[in-house]
Amino acid sequence: MKYHIIPVTAFGQNCSVIYCSKTNQAAIVDPGGEAEKIQREVSALGVQVTQVLLTHGHLDHVGAAAEIAAHYQVPIIGPHKEDQFLLDGLPEQSQRFGLDYCAAFLPDTWLEEGDVVQVGEEKFSVLECPGHTPGHIIFFNDAARFAVSGDVLFKGGVGRSDFPRGSHQDLIASIKTKMLPLGDDVVFLPGHGPMSTIGSEKQSNPFLLS
Repeated sequence: MKYHIIPVTAFGQNCSVIYCSKTNQAAIVDPGGEAEKIQREVSALGVQVTQVLLTHGHLDHVGAAAEIAAHYQVPIIGPHKEDQFLLDGLPEQSQRFGLDYCAAFLPDTWLEEGDVVQVGEEKFSVLECPGHTPGHIIFFNDAARFAVSGDVLFKGGVGRSDFPRGSHQDLIASIKTKMLPLGDDVVFLPGHGPMSTIGSEKQSNPFLLS
């Protein structure tokens, strides 16, 4: 399995391309904006995009999802249905944050705990991790010991919980019951900022030490 990070939007969101090195099939995860930039970098990778994956419904993670899916003629998969209110509210979100207008849309498939998403020969388990949003999910590839964590866990921090239907208590519970048990060796790619490992965060993340 390979990955490529494409920072987009004024929020420095980590859109990522995860792809199977054997089949060259790829998924674009959380295309938050700047569709043309994403398309240029995907073209340079020479991969075949088969799907768009979403961890949650915030604008900086989904702002270019519909445009990207239409360009590659692929489905949008995820997040959990509890984030539908955020996707329905995308026009208001884009106006509030002063970003380009984003129309509401629905994914082709909602995801929930226990689902498996396949990218070429690579399999990603879906884990529900509410708190930042009620329908936030993460993607975990056990064979590669790799997770895409969205805005749940960051290097040295955790996701904000002061958004509508956010919950800091739920967020910490999600991290401690879903992410930390994956194993200290697991590398995670967050929605913003640098990558880290579960083990490193267990030792140094101030939000997890109490």
